[in-house]
Amino acid sequence: MGEEINMREIKKPAEVQKPHFVLVHGISGGAWCWYKVRCLMENSGYKVSCINLKGSGIDPSDANSIHSFDDYNKPLMDFMSSLTDNEKVILVGHSAGGLSITQASHKFGNKIRLAVYLAATMLKLGFCTDEDVKDGIPDLSAFGDDVYQLGFGLGADQPPTSAIVKQELQRKIIYQMSPQEDSTLAAMLLRPGPILALNSARFTGENHEEADRVPRVYIKTMHDRVVKPEQQDAMIKRWPPSDVYALDSDHSPFFSAPFLLAGFLIKAAASVGCN
Repeated sequence: MGEEINMREIKKPAEVQKPHFVLVHGISGGAWCWYKVRCLMENSGYKVSCINLKGSGIDPSDANSIHSFDDYNKPLMDFMSSLTDNEKVILVGHSAGGLSITQASHKFGNKIRLAVYLAATMLKLGFCTDEDVKDGIPDLSAFGDDVYQLGFGLGADQPPTSAIVKQELQRKIIYQMSPQEDSTLAAMLLRPGPILALNSARFTGENHEEADRVPRVYIKTMHDRVVKPEQQDAMIKRWPPSDVYALDSDHSPFFSAPFLLAGFLIKAAASVGCN
C-alpha cells in the first residue's frame, strides 16, 4: 500500500501579496479624484489607499488657515508613520501631489517601493530657486489675468493663502479631454487649495540620499495645460527618473484616460518587481 499522507504537513505556497498603491491628489483635489482608477485597480486585486491632504476632500480644515507645507502634508506623513516597518507602498502623486510624495521620500524612503509622478511637480528639494519655480509652478497667464479666485486669510495686504481656478475656466484648463460628467463632478467638489503652504515647500534639511534611493517613474501628460509638457521635461531632465511614460491626456488622466493610467501604474509596479 502507498504511504499515508498527513495533510497537515503539506504546506501551501505563500500567497504573493499584490502591491499597495497610495494615491495623492493635487491642489484643490481630494481622494475623490481617483474614484475610477481605484475601482479598476481594486477589481484587479490591488490594495489602494487615497489620501485627503489637509483642507482637501472631506478634511474639514480651511485652506486659509494652513500656512506651512508640513501642516498641509501631515495626513500623508501620518499615514506613512502608521505603516509597519516591513510594509512598503507605491506612492503616486498627481500635480502638486508630487511635492507630497517627495517629502515622504525624504522622510520614509525605507517604506516606499516606488514613487510615481503623474503630471506632477518633481523637484528634489522643493521650491528653492527661480528655476524650481519656473519648472514646478503652473503658468496660466495664457488664459487671462483673472484665472484664480484667491483667499487672503492673513489680510488683504498679505500674499494670498488660498487659490482655486475659477469655475468657468476649470474645464478649459484642467479637464479639456475629460468626460463632461467628470468635470461637472469636479466643479462641485474642488476646494480652494492652500497656495501659501504649497509655495513654501522646501526639503533642504532632509535626508537627500534617502530620497535618491527611492526608484521613481514619471508619467507625462501630453496635452497638459496646467503643468505643461515642457515643464515636465525640464523636471525630468534635472532629476532623472528610471522610466518615463507618456499619456495622451489632459492634466487629469484619472478622468480622461483611467484605463491607460491604471495600466501604466501596474507596469511601473512591475518594473520594481511588484506584480
